[in-house]
Amino acid sequence: MAKSRTKSSKAIRAMSAEAKVAYAELQKRAKDLGRTIAEIQRDARRAEQRIEADARQRIRELRKEAREQLGGLKAKQRELSGTLRNLAAAAGDSWQEVKHSGESILADARAAAAAVLERFRSALRA
Repeated sequence: MAKSRTKSSKAIRAMSAEAKVAYAELQKRAKDLGRTIAEIQRDARRAEQRIEADARQRIRELRKEAREQLGGLKAKQRELSGTLRNLAAAAGDSWQEVKHSGESILADARAAAAAVLERFRSALRA
């Protein structure tokens, strides 16, 4: 390795003054390019960290929203179960009324569940 430095040093000493200035300028530009690359890498890491932090925050928000929506859906499920019990006791042999009321509540719950799923799927696509 020492020989290559010696050869390089000898080559630089053998250069004309104009060539030495050009060589020094190229060395300076190479060093500046190295600094620019390092700066870009730092900025890229910072941007990545910011994106990750934003994603973690969005995930927390989505989980909170999911818990709230699931709570609402579970309430509808409890409502449906209670309605079915009450209607079954009150209707006696009139199962068509019970079935119709239950299907109506179930359709509302399914629509709410579908809306929740679509919101989460669209959030995942964004």
